[in-house]
Amino acid sequence: MGATSGNRSMFRRLLRRLLFANHGRLFVILLALSAGAAVSAALLNLQVDAKRRINSEFRAFGPNVLILPKSSLASFDATFSESTAKEIPESYPGGRVTVSSALYIAGRISISQTGKSISGIVAGIRPLMFLRIAVAPSGTDPGKPPLPNMPQGPVCISGQRIAARLGVEQNASLVITDGDHSESCTVFSLIHTGGAEDDRVEVELHQAQRLAGLPGRISAISLYVPGTSQQKADYVASLQKQFPDIEVRPLRQFSEAQAKIYSRISGLLTAATAIILILTALCVMAAMTNIAAERRNDVGMMKAIGGSARRVLHLFVTEAVVLGLAGGLIGAAAGIALSVVLGKAVFGVAAAPRLIVYPICVALTVIVAILGAYPLRRLVNVRPATIFRGEA
Repeated sequence: MGATSGNRSMFRRLLRRLLFANHGRLFVILLALSAGAAVSAALLNLQVDAKRRINSEFRAFGPNVLILPKSSLASFDATFSESTAKEIPESYPGGRVTVSSALYIAGRISISQTGKSISGIVAGIRPLMFLRIAVAPSGTDPGKPPLPNMPQGPVCISGQRIAARLGVEQNASLVITDGDHSESCTVFSLIHTGGAEDDRVEVELHQAQRLAGLPGRISAISLYVPGTSQQKADYVASLQKQFPDIEVRPLRQFSEAQAKIYSRISGLLTAATAIILILTALCVMAAMTNIAAERRNDVGMMKAIGGSARRVLHLFVTEAVVLGLAGGLIGAAAGIALSVVLGKAVFGVAAAPRLIVYPICVALTVIVAILGAYPLRRLVNVRPATIFRGEA
């Protein structure tokens, strides 16, 4: 009984020595794991946030799917029912779809103050300022408040090229005429996109419908569909089945460019994360190799007093898990904070912290710690007799 108690006491002393005698090396391992976790978390958080950033940036370029009447190629005046826009599903697995209706007409645009006028394209848009500002103009959507300093009455947006031809500036009053109908509006802003928007004046959809004498009719529906290329293709296919009498036209170059940019950024960040984790594992493995050499005598003594090889191996795995967990928790928190700074430098806007990154990074760090502890496995094969004879 006394011998058994003495063996247990010796076993506990050896265990404490085995796990806590190498403070310096364990600190180096913890530091390596924390640093690896920090960089990995920063890169993963940027990768997750990059998709939202790219979607946000591409939204500014306009829609990636158009819905048009089948006769639109043959006639500028081709229209279809405005109610079609209300039947379009705005939610699908890839995200929330943004829908905008438009009616295009050719009209006479003049400045109220000077009377100068030119012929130009007028686009009736709902919601007005689609993909430019997130608030509807005063009076067009009672559910959204007007912007500060919003002009009283109807507002419009003028493209820079047509504004230069007309000599119009912001806050100027315009009168738009089409046949016997006329509408007035105040220029809320001038826009420059490098596209067709620069050559037209945008007004609220109902104004364009009154000008053209086409109540309830539109020329096109513009959609911004988020998600992967396959999700977009499936969504477009479902729209084509839902609306067989109109044309659903995806802007493939636009969608493919968005997918290609995200794929490249995601691939680069994934590769960088993998390299960081591999380097971290190699650093841990090098430190563990030195620790393994220092622990041979203690492991031999533990096995001599009854410690099984499986129990010794479990001790090392537990030690690696604890180190990985501690390094992951510390490093992941620091890495997510670091990604906010990197996002500001890369995208010009701070990256939003993504909570999903935290447990993923901690789990990866634990796995790296376990893999890095592989050299300690050699200690399981240590023979007590060899240690007692003083053999290497």
